[in-house]
Amino acid sequence: MQIKTAGIVLHSIKHTDSSTIITVYTQQFGRISYMVHGVNKKKSIVRAAFLQPLSIVEMVVFHSPGREIQRIKDIRMEHPFSGIPFNPVKNSLALFLSEVLFRTLRQTEPDENLFLFLENSIQQLDCCEEGIANFHLIFLLKLTRYLGFEPNQIEATGKYFDLMNGVFRNEKPLHIHFLQPEVTTAFSQALQADFTSMHKLIYTRENRVLLLKGIIDYYRLHIPEFQKLHSLDVLQSLFD
Repeated sequence: MQIKTAGIVLHSIKHTDSSTIITVYTQQFGRISYMVHGVNKKKSIVRAAFLQPLSIVEMVVFHSPGREIQRIKDIRMEHPFSGIPFNPVKNSLALFLSEVLFRTLRQTEPDENLFLFLENSIQQLDCCEEGIANFHLIFLLKLTRYLGFEPNQIEATGKYFDLMNGVFRNEKPLHIHFLQPEVTTAFSQALQADFTSMHKLIYTRENRVLLLKGIIDYYRLHIPEFQKLHSLDVLQSLFD
């Protein structure tokens, strides 16, 4: 069955000398893998630019339900980037966030609201000029809503954030999975911010590192088999 769908590129890996498997979060089908041949060759429909992390593409695909790897008939950039490929910070953030999405978006069922959130967020990253160092923090916290473990903000003034139960507490939890008061304050501030106000968040390097570590620990506690993020070290070194 031939269908047109928008998609967001999460991952690509060389399969043979002439073929590549790309993983795409599509608007129509959710997460799908596609085989593409001859990237950048004269007659190929695929250019390397289409496979950049978080590229927003429009595809015509042959979709066969139950098939592990699908086929692409045509592909083009739906929103050509003007910032991400040319800004080392944005490029590193795109690499990091695409790895997070590759490890968290496992469902093959479509989610229109999630797709629209991702599409809008990526466009915000591409064009934003202020607060870029906080973008990934805001993104990861907002993504939890769609993954099913959004923090409870009813008592966001609590001294400690309980990572295991996703709530703020005035008393220290009895387990070890919680944020200390200073990081909890930063966590609460980021939770209440958005991409238009993220430039107002002022963190020390140490606080930003601890906050990101806390958010990643939160993901690990709530997503089975959430693996080590290989791009994290690159991202951290960028902000040193």
